Amino acid sequence: MNTILFTNCLLLTADLTLAPSVPTSSRFRGKALSSFVSAWDFGTISFCRRPFAAILPNMGQRREARERAVQFLFQHDLNPPENLEEALGHFWSSQRGSAIEGEKAAATWGEKVELPPPSTQELGTRLFADKLIRGVLENRSALDRSIQEHAENWDLNRMAVVDRNILRLAIYEMHYRDDIPPVVSINEAVDVAKKYSTQDSGKFVNGILDKIKGELSRPARALE
Repeated sequence: MNTILFTNCLLLTADLTLAPSVPTSSRFRGKALSSFVSAWDFGTISFCRRPFAAILPNMGQRREARERAVQFLFQHDLNPPENLEEALGHFWSSQRGSAIEGEKAAATWGEKVELPPPSTQELGTRLFADKLIRGVLENRSALDRSIQEHAENWDLNRMAVVDRNILRLAIYEMHYRDDIPPVVSINEAVDVAKKYSTQDSGKFVNGILDKIKGELSRPARALE
């Protein structure tokens, strides 16, 4: 196993193989992943900007859930699992384990930490994120067509992996989640892109989503 640490506490754990190199469009924070590894089979990708079990208000929980959803979709994009249910279960267990071990590392001196039952906040975050993840994966072909139609002079496969998965998530919300105002989806997507990709990614994401918003048949700000 090889561990790669990026800024903003983005932790990638990868198995190196002799497969052909990954396209340089696979980027986080402007760093080309292929400059570090020739190819990989992802085991763990962990955002540690904020503790997973932090007590958050509703909007904070939804932001946390979106970040987790993008994280899983990024991993799924690069290394599609054979069994989605098992992959989700492993993903959430590893997220909780990493967060709790980080909080207790000094006290346990590296000993394995037994996971307590998930909190109400954790369950709420997972419930919201899982629905987004499943929705994106079930509608990915349609979402990709929408991205391609609105991304002028950009081939989908050449986009940064994190950017295209942020776009997939936001477009899914805009087209399939009437309980979420489109402007909220856009603002959240832009903020996540700035946080985990680049400033240019924020502008790129905003430009595409703004075009799609103009074609929607529902209000951009008010719930139906």
